[in-house]
Amino acid sequence: MQAAEIELKFPVADVRAFRAAAETIGFSLVTERTFESNTLYDTEDRQLRGRRQILRLREYGGHCTLTHKRQAEGESDTRYKTRIETESSVDDCGAMAEVFAHMGYVPVFRYEKFRTEWALTTEGGEGKLVLDETPIGVWAELEGEPAWIDAMLERLGVNPEQCLTDSYGKLFLRWKEESGSPAEHLTFEEAGVVAVL
Repeated sequence: MQAAEIELKFPVADVRAFRAAAETIGFSLVTERTFESNTLYDTEDRQLRGRRQILRLREYGGHCTLTHKRQAEGESDTRYKTRIETESSVDDCGAMAEVFAHMGYVPVFRYEKFRTEWALTTEGGEGKLVLDETPIGVWAELEGEPAWIDAMLERLGVNPEQCLTDSYGKLFLRWKEESGSPAEHLTFEEAGVVAVL
């Protein structure tokens, strides 16, 4: 399946209060808090990164998903992160990784989180809200049309100035610089954080 992905990310200080706010607004729980493991693949000389593309295998809730993301052509509004996402279920992540290896794509970055997903349809549109508990902090993402995202930010009481479009890879590099951590991947073990299962 291919679709345009439009989203904004923002930090969450109080998980319980945030969940309560989402439920009060009317968001419906889609997936309860579930562990997620992601591996990004690229060539040794990072050709995909040079073209601002990602190739990812995600294991989440017992399912494996293959995703390719690329920049949307003619993107003008840089306030929102907009990517063209092509995604498909895969029966066996290990087998797909083996195919990648024979094509010259190797694992270059791993990141983990616990993700909770909600959805909401309003007169102004529909979209998704996710809460990601990562080794370097808790983040939420709103995904939908820009007007819907803005309306949800207001209803959740989130200051738009707190929002960002950075990937978890960029957030991880910033955290490494600030903390001096030698971690190479955004995993609970490497970040020295105990994951509460």
